[in-house]
Formats: sequence, C-alpha cells, structure tokens
Amino acid sequence: MSNSKLTLGAAFAAAGALGAWGIDALDAQQEKPPFTRTVLQSPDLSLQGRAAVVARVDFLPGATIGKHTHPGEELGYVLEGTLTLEVEGRPSVTLNAGEVFFVEAGRVHAGKNGNTPGKVLATYIVEKGKPLAMPAP
Repeated sequence: MSNSKLTLGAAFAAAGALGAWGIDALDAQQEKPPFTRTVLQSPDLSLQGRAAVVARVDFLPGATIGKHTHPGEELGYVLEGTLTLEVEGRPSVTLNAGEVFFVEAGRVHAGKNGNTPGKVLATYIVEKGKPLAMPAP
C-alpha cells in the first residue's frame, strides 16, 4: 500500500473519531474528492530514467479534472461510465466503457465524467522523480 493511501486512510480514521466526539473541525477534509487515483504498480523500466505507473482512476458523477500535464505519455482505458476528454490541439471526444485514449507527454488536457460514477485504467510512462501530474497554467 502506498504512503498516500496510508495517509488518506489515517485522515479518514481521525475524522471519524473526532466526529464521534461531536467535533466538526474536519468537515472540509471529509468531503469526497471528485476523483481518486489509486496506483496499482509502478515498476522501473529498462529505459533509463523512466517508470511505468498503472493506476485506477475513480470519478464521482459529474467530476472534472482541470487542465494538467504529465511528465510522460498517458494511455487510458475506460472501464465504466462516460468521460469527455479535452486535449489541447484536438477536438473534444466522449469516451464510453471499452474505449481507449492516448495523451502525449507534456500535452495539456482535461476531463469531465458523465452523470454516473466512472472508472479508468490509466498507464503512464513517465520520467522518474517527477510528479505524476502537474496543473497547466
């Protein structure tokens, strides 16, 4: 289990314990994020300085991911739901379960989920040591 999952789990456990005592100080932290990315594996590749990151991305209904980039390529497979993908320099495309997409390294893109929960299996081929995603200006 990754450190981010452990930290998130600890935060939810603490929020639940405080809520049981009637303390509402953590209300903002208890709200669900519009999407979560769960890293399933992240092996180093034979290509020096690169890693593959395989992740499941879960979207709440109507969730959006603002404009961002990755330090490498993103390959995605829509498992559930409907995702509208906007990639800079291309027309928007709506993807349904069973469809795939590709975003080049450094290409600005954004996404919006449809009205039902959505899931995407994403594989990133990225530069090691860099954040997986960065907000675009």
